[in-house]
Amino acid sequence: MLIQSLIIFNVIVAAVFTAFYCYQLVYILVSLFAKKKTEIDSGEIRIHNFAVLIAARNESQVIAQLITSIQGQSYPQDNLTVFVIADNCTDNTADIARNAGAVVYERFNKNQIGKGYALDHLFTKIFEAYPQDKFDGFFVFDADNLLDVHYISEMNKAFTRGHKIITSYRNSKNYSANWLSAGYSLWFLRESKYMNNARMILGTGCAISGTGFLVSVDIIIANGGWPFRLLTEDIEFSNHNAIAGNRIAYCESAIFYDEQPTTFHQSWSQRMRWAKGFYQVFGKYGMSLVKEVLTKRNFYAFDMFMTILPGMVLTSITMSLNLIVVIFGVAIGFDVSDVVDLFITAFITLYILLFTVGGITVATEWKMIHCQAFFKIAYLFTFPLFMLTYIPIALAAMFKRVEWEPIKHGATTTLCGVRPEHIRIVDGVYICPNRRDKATCPPGCTYYNPPESTEQSEIKL
Repeated sequence: MLIQSLIIFNVIVAAVFTAFYCYQLVYILVSLFAKKKTEIDSGEIRIHNFAVLIAARNESQVIAQLITSIQGQSYPQDNLTVFVIADNCTDNTADIARNAGAVVYERFNKNQIGKGYALDHLFTKIFEAYPQDKFDGFFVFDADNLLDVHYISEMNKAFTRGHKIITSYRNSKNYSANWLSAGYSLWFLRESKYMNNARMILGTGCAISGTGFLVSVDIIIANGGWPFRLLTEDIEFSNHNAIAGNRIAYCESAIFYDEQPTTFHQSWSQRMRWAKGFYQVFGKYGMSLVKEVLTKRNFYAFDMFMTILPGMVLTSITMSLNLIVVIFGVAIGFDVSDVVDLFITAFITLYILLFTVGGITVATEWKMIHCQAFFKIAYLFTFPLFMLTYIPIALAAMFKRVEWEPIKHGATTTLCGVRPEHIRIVDGVYICPNRRDKATCPPGCTYYNPPESTEQSEIKL
C-alpha cells in the first residue's frame, strides 16, 4: 500500500510540473519558428546621455578591462559617464577604476552587505552630484563583464523606441574552462534565446539576470533609487515591475560577456545565495503575483511566479521521500523494485530533457559560443549533471542562513581574448573583431597592433 501510494504521488507531482511548466516548451517553439516582429524606428535614432554603473568588491583583476570595453564602444563617448561603487573593497579596485577614467565612490558598511545596497548608495551619490535630468538612463554591469563594441548603440535603439527597462544577450568569457563554467554559460544562453527572446516576440515582459541591463531615469526616480536589497535583487526588481505594470524588454543584438565560476565551492556558494534569494522573493511577491494572475489575468505575473516558484524544493522533497521509502522498504523486506525503477526512469527522463534543452541551445547558438567544437559537444553531456546539482543546493538553502559573498574573478581577458576566432591577419597585422577605430582595440589588448594604412583600418570583420 505504501509503495503504491508513493508511485501515485510521484505521478501526480510529474503531472503538476508538466502542466505548469509546459508553456516554456511553447517559448522554445516560438523562438525557433515564430517570425520576429521587427520594431520600426520612427525617425532618427536619438543619442541619449547614459550613466554606466559598476558595483565592484575587490575586482582589481577585471575592472579595467570592463571600463576599457566601455571606452571602446561605437556609441559617442561624450554621452557616457562611467561610475564605479567600490563596495567594502580591501584591494586597489577604486584606484584602478579612477586611473581608467571612471568616477569612483567608495562605500564601507559591514552591516548592509550586497549589490542592492551598493547600487542604492551609488544612485544617492549620483543624484547628489548631478541634476536628475543629467542622465536619460542607467546601465548596470558587474565588474567582470565585457561589452561587444556595439552594445550600447544597440541598447540605445531599443531605448529610443520607448522601452524603459531593457535586458540583453548574456554570453560568457570562459565557456570552455570546465564543466561548471560551461553549465552556467549554457543556462544563460538558454535564458536569452529561449526565454527572453520568446517573451519579446510574444509581447510579454522579460526578466533581467543580474547584469547587462538598462533602466530609464523615470523608473529610478519613481522607485526612489534602488530599494531592492534581497539576495537576488535582479529577480526582485523583475517581479516588482511585473506587478507594477512595467514591461521589461529584450535586445538580442546587444551582447555582453561575463565570467562564470570554475570551482565547485564558488559555484555552490553562489547558487546557494540564488536559491535563498528566490525563496525571499517568493515570500515577498508570491501572493501579489497570484493576485495579479487571478484578478487581471496577467501572464507576465504568471511567468514571474513560475520563475520564483521553488520547484527544486518540491523535486528535492520528492526524491528524498522516494529514497527514504526505498531504504525503509529494504530494511523491512518490502519489494521496492517498482519505486527503484520509477526513480531511475525519472532520473533518465530528466537527464534527457535537460540534454535536449541544452542541445537545442548549442545548435542554434553554435557561433555565439566562442570555444573549440570539442568543448561545445563534450560539456553538453555534463550540462544535465550541472543542473541536477541544484537539487541539494535548493534543499540546503531552506535550512541554512545565507549571506552575500563576493565571487573571485580572474579571467583577465579582453574582447579579442574571448573571441580569438574573429581575429584576422592582414599583411602580418592583427585586426580586432568589429574594429572601426583605435578605441575599439585599446593598448591593453592581447592582440593590439593597429593597422598603419587606411585600407587596413576600414576592413569590416
